[in-house]
Amino acid sequence: MPEIDADVGRYARHRGNVYQAIQQIPLWLIVLLILTAVVVVSVVRSENYSEIASFISKGLSFTIRISVLGYALALVVGLIVGLGRVSKHPIIYTLATLYVEILRGVPILVVILYVAFVISPRVGVRSDIVRAIVALGLAYAAYLAEIYRAGIQAIPKGQLEAAYSLGMSRYQTMRHIVLPQAIRLILPPLGNDFIAILKDSSLATVISVPELTQQTRLYVSRTFDTFGGWTMAALLYLSMTLVLSLGVRVLERLSTYERR
Repeated sequence: MPEIDADVGRYARHRGNVYQAIQQIPLWLIVLLILTAVVVVSVVRSENYSEIASFISKGLSFTIRISVLGYALALVVGLIVGLGRVSKHPIIYTLATLYVEILRGVPILVVILYVAFVISPRVGVRSDIVRAIVALGLAYAAYLAEIYRAGIQAIPKGQLEAAYSLGMSRYQTMRHIVLPQAIRLILPPLGNDFIAILKDSSLATVISVPELTQQTRLYVSRTFDTFGGWTMAALLYLSMTLVLSLGVRVLERLSTYERR
């Protein structure tokens, strides 16, 4: 039965870490959550705001879809570029560095417009949603590449030397030794970048993607209720980012406890 006892012990420690992380939630976040709850209740009780919410919330699914798919693309491309940034091959390193410097040096709005109106017509992409996903994915891949690079370089070189001494190739060492540890280290910053891409998905309104911001613009142009429309849009964005921020903070606490 020692295996069962060990499993029970690990489960108890995991629950203890979760409880400690929850207890260390900052006071400002609790106050902000309470204020948000009060505003939500007021909105629900108001017929005017309920009408606004039902109209502009149609763009929520597009916002979530663009954010999730764009971030998934950024994770894959960012990993490839990040590996290129730590490569010893001069051409691969140069190309990866060039990608990072260009995409980080150009505003995301310009990247979206460039992908939508310069690249997409030449490759036959007509869907505005696909254009937005590709543009956000390519833009954020440059930022995630640097996060991957930092995580990989944070692994002690002694582990690499030990793996090489055991006869493991560079590919095997990266796959089985470096990347599993690096991913655990960079989970919190990856979560923060997902929050950022969720907010930057609003930039897709410039190519008429019917996401949350575009739906709000349509409502305001139809009713001229700028205060109600943009207040509701801000509330919806704030609600999503607050939930995600809380999750990232819990993830940071758990990753800290695991390193200890």
